[in-house]
Amino acid sequence: MTGPHGTHARRRAPHLAALVLAALLGLTAPAVAQVTVPPGFESVPRPPGQVGGSQNLMPPGGAGVLAPPQPSLANPGAPPMVLAPPAAQPVAVPPPAAPNLAPPPPPTTAAVPTVPMVPPGQVALMVSARFGKEPPNIGAGLHWRVFPDKPDNSGAFRMLREERAAAPIFVLPPGGYVVHVSFGLATAAKKVQLRSETVREAFELVAGGARFEGRVGDSKIPAGQITFDIFRGSQFEAGGGSDGARPLAQNVATSDVVLLPEGTYHIISNYGNSNATVRSDIRVQAGKLTDVVVNHRAAVITLKLVNERGGEALANTQWSVLTPGGDIVKEAIGAFPKVVLAEGEYSVVARNDDRTFNSKFKVEPGVDREIEVMSR
Repeated sequence: MTGPHGTHARRRAPHLAALVLAALLGLTAPAVAQVTVPPGFESVPRPPGQVGGSQNLMPPGGAGVLAPPQPSLANPGAPPMVLAPPAAQPVAVPPPAAPNLAPPPPPTTAAVPTVPMVPPGQVALMVSARFGKEPPNIGAGLHWRVFPDKPDNSGAFRMLREERAAAPIFVLPPGGYVVHVSFGLATAAKKVQLRSETVREAFELVAGGARFEGRVGDSKIPAGQITFDIFRGSQFEAGGGSDGARPLAQNVATSDVVLLPEGTYHIISNYGNSNATVRSDIRVQAGKLTDVVVNHRAAVITLKLVNERGGEALANTQWSVLTPGGDIVKEAIGAFPKVVLAEGEYSVVARNDDRTFNSKFKVEPGVDREIEVMSR
């Protein structure tokens, strides 16, 4: 407006703003008490905190803002500061765990044989076996048999009970019995008297095990190509040796475990089925496994009758392998038979179509090879 009223209104606005600002400052400014200067001072003493220039309480970096701007006359559009706490956010509360109603597992204890219900007029006999006087008990491989302590009318002791458990329980009428237990080739027997109370008997088996393996040098002989025979006593003792003696165990295969009473034994190791044989003594200790490794000085020889070197083997050939003294070591029929021979020198005879051919060769330990016999 350009009229007189409009111009007057423009002049009054600054005065009105100044009055409002003064009122606000009067409401917010703290009242200043009138202080007199004490005698001896030129001015009113100030606390140490007021000495020096004004302190900068803003954060480093200059114009940091510690609070949102407040509405004022100079900035009437600023949003008002909200002093209310922030709205609570929903928090998922996990459901309480269901109570565990299952009873705690019972403590683990060693299995102890329990006496079964014994009928009237019967008695329980509990038996076990161990390798010596000290535990533990033998856990497998036992064979139990119970006999009467007196023969029947025919003079025979007839077996009454038989079990293969580690610690069986026999229920028998009162009386006398003989209990026999075997563990491989080791055995023990004991006479037992049953009356009314449960009887417990522990048997001592002074026995150990032996496991066998054959080698040629550092190479293990494959299973199926070697066997072992076991005899009681040393081969060097008087009356020892295998001549005419019956073996305790025969044709034992590689890695088989033979259970034997504690003592000395001699074994015969047969590599193949010709003359590759080794004899040796072993000692078996109670409660221990003895690993026996037998070293052979032998080789696998393949025989061939050919018309030329490297040629095809002739079928239907009869073979004889002999020692230098003429003793027959091995006989075979075929185009290319294989024979295991001990270290040494040999002669060979080949017969084919009514013709005979001869040759000589030498066997070195661990050197498997072919021997070609020329047919001319």
